[in-house]
Amino acid sequence: MSAELLERKTLAAGTVVFKKGDQAGCAFIVQDGTVEIYIGEKGSETVLATIPKGGIFGEMALIDDSPRMAGARMSHGGTLVIIKRNTIDQKLAKADPFIRTLLNIFVQTIRRLSDEQKK
Repeated sequence: MSAELLERKTLAAGTVVFKKGDQAGCAFIVQDGTVEIYIGEKGSETVLATIPKGGIFGEMALIDDSPRMAGARMSHGGTLVIIKRNTIDQKLAKADPFIRTLLNIFVQTIRRLSDEQKK
């Protein structure tokens, strides 16, 4: 991926990147700042992870074409690099079928474990 072809978005602290249940059109790399991955409603949220500079998030929904399983918001303002669905689809199409299957299994396992914890 050429640096000049990548779309970037600068967001302030507290800005919601996506909500649980949203359909996915892209994943993100944190160029600057930090992002919180959370579940629950305002006032009773649980932060599942904090994604630092260089981290990627939002990729699971692209791999298995399912809705977002959690929300994401900027905990510290910064810049996100946007990785569009077609870029990920092109990379996955070139990957070994075994690797594609393994990725799908990983994503399904994470989703299943997350569902089991809610019960």
